[in-house]
Amino acid sequence: MPPHIRRAAELRDAGCVFAGCQAPTWFCDVHHLLHWAHGGETSLGNSALLCERHHTKVHSGYRVQRVGDRWRTWRPDGTEILIATTRLRT
Repeated sequence: MPPHIRRAAELRDAGCVFAGCQAPTWFCDVHHLLHWAHGGETSLGNSALLCERHHTKVHSGYRVQRVGDRWRTWRPDGTEILIATTRLRT
């Protein structure tokens, strides 16, 4: 992945985009959403930051997709992984 696309993905994604993951950018790979071998281009629009664990999951049937300004994650059976948000105590 060219350095300028990696930097742009780091700024946009701020870490692993898999639902519920909080891995920082330096712990992530840039993943082609549509693999280059299947015609996917090397571009920011076809890229997502994923930690090693979740990068492996995506290559094993899980899926991430950017919808609007947020990332969504699906299991191999097509069900979406939804993470409840919690409020931090102040």
